[in-house]
Order: sequence, then structure tokens, then C-alpha cells
Amino acid sequence: MQQAGFFDVEERLARLSGLGDQLDVDFEVFRPDLEKTLAYSDGSKGGRPPFDPVLMFKILVIQTLNNLSDERTEYLINDRLSFMRFLGLGLSDRVPDARTVWLFRERLTRAGAIDRLFNRFDTTLRNAGYLPMSGQILDATLVAAPKQRNTNAEKADLRAGRIPEDWQDKPAQLPYKDRHARWTLKFTKAKRQDDGTIPATDLPIPFFDCKSHVSIDRKFRLIREWKTTDAAASDGARLREGLLDKTNTASSVWADTAYRSKANEDFMEKQGFVSKVHRKKPHLKPMPRHIQRSNAGKSVIRSRVEHVFADQKSQTGLFVRTVGITRATMRIGLANIVYNMRRFLFLERLNASA
Repeated sequence: MQQAGFFDVEERLARLSGLGDQLDVDFEVFRPDLEKTLAYSDGSKGGRPPFDPVLMFKILVIQTLNNLSDERTEYLINDRLSFMRFLGLGLSDRVPDARTVWLFRERLTRAGAIDRLFNRFDTTLRNAGYLPMSGQILDATLVAAPKQRNTNAEKADLRAGRIPEDWQDKPAQLPYKDRHARWTLKFTKAKRQDDGTIPATDLPIPFFDCKSHVSIDRKFRLIREWKTTDAAASDGARLREGLLDKTNTASSVWADTAYRSKANEDFMEKQGFVSKVHRKKPHLKPMPRHIQRSNAGKSVIRSRVEHVFADQKSQTGLFVRTVGITRATMRIGLANIVYNMRRFLFLERLNASA
């Protein structure tokens, strides 16, 4: 067998680049926000210098892109040449361990830095010509979280915003108790029975999750606004909590029937938006034909937001490994940044081939 040489390795890495093995974006744009958030010391007091913040952020990105735990991330950075090349590391360079990755992400989480990092890349998108255009589409999806086995009394305390009395006596266990995620019911279409009949009601399936709310622009399908809540939070109420992008060049707003309410319609009218929200079926009455046709036309546009969630769950395996809404927000925020990066590179390749 012929021994592999240096140029053989370079050729293989070049081929990986051609196949799109990494996110080729300018990560230096994140440096000012990372350095301001982390506020590392100048090293005058000695000690081992910290890893470069941009390097650590790229590790979080590649971790999110490949749905990796901290331990698996450490292993694959050491194992894969493509990971090392993406991070700018050589074979002799020091690689952050799993604990260092966790501490870095935790520091950003506690500082609430994910919004600034998301907005920083959104500025990059706008500077590249990808302005929010042609209106916006709103939707939400459930994101799986570690299940909690709580008693009915504990659930009642959590819903009331209290820490259960038994938990207060065991402070060491509190970090492992999720006080924010909630159980909810998701209804799926009832399947046809063996005798050919279809049940009159849909099937309720319980989920213990967080919920990711997004607003994408219709033109480029990039995420422009987002929010993370517990699974039981109402989709419609989030529309009035900063989920609408006021910088979009068009005023139309598409969403499903969960967002149809008088409060939302009044809010959008007052803010200068034009509602394209689906209308609900009248109670105990057939849906009028003109509303059916109107909803069908809206669905063609509104369905584009489903592609965003499908990409996040199929390509990056989006789910929450951590406990608590703050860490879930960090996880989902990173997933939204990674989606925008991947979408940006796709749009750039599309423009280059046109």
C-alpha cells in the first residue's frame, strides 16, 4: 500500500471543501461581541491563557450543526481532520476538552449573549443584500427536552411559579430539575380504522418539550425574529411579544389559525401590518367555500416556514439536552444561527450559478 503524503491529505481536504463540509462564513464578525461578553483578563496575573473566543464559538457552531454532546465534540475534534481544519487547529495544537466547551457555553448563556450573536450575523446578512422582504411568516414547533417525573403537587407549584417544598430541602438537586418546560398535548390526524371509518376526533399525544417560535422573511426564508418558551405557551400570544419584524420591506404577515384572534388582529392593524392569518372554521358549521379558497392560497406561502423546522430537525437533529429555559434558549438560538448560516451559503451558491 502506498504511503499517504502531505499533498494527498491536502487534496482530500480540498475535496471535502468542494462538497461543502463546513460553514465558510466570516466568524471574525462575532469577535467584538464575544470579547465584550466574556471579558477575559489580560493575563497579567499569570495562569494558562484562555482559548480564543472565536475558536470556542466555532466549536459551538460545529457542535450544533452535527448534534453532538460535549464529550463527543471533544473526541471528533481530535479525530477528524475536517473539524480541525474548520477550527484552524493543527495536529500539535491544544484541543479544548468537554468541560471547557461546557464552561464557555455556560458563560455565554448566563450573560444572555445569544441575542447579540444572532443579531450580529443578521447584520452580516443584511450587509450582503439579504434584507427582510416580501412579508413575513410566523410559526412555532415543539423541541424535545429531558422529561421530568413530577408529582401532581409539584406540577401545581411549578405552574404557580413556586419551588416545591421537597425540592427546597435538597438544593443540590435543583440544577437537575426543569422548572420551565411543560407538558402539552399535540393533536395528530386520526388514522383510518380497519373497517374504513375515521374517528370523529383527532388523537392527543402528550409531549414534554420547549417551543421554538420564529418569524422568517418570505423572500429569502431566513429567520429574522425568534423566541423560546415552554411547550404549553400559546403560539398566538407570542405574536405581540416582539416576534414581528418591523424592518421587513412588506407589511403582510402569514400564520396559521393559532395566531387568529381579535387581540392579534387589532395589534397588527395598529402596528401597520396586513394580516394574512388563516381563518378558523366556524363552530359546528361547514367552512364557507370562499374562506376555504382563501386559506388554501395562504397555505402555499405559509408552508415555507415548515421547511425551516424540517431542516433544523432533520439536518441538525434539533433537541434540547439541558435543563431550564435559559439554556434551552441558548440551544435554540445557536440552531437558528446555524440555520441562517447554511441558508446564507445556499443563497450565495444559487446567486453564483445564476
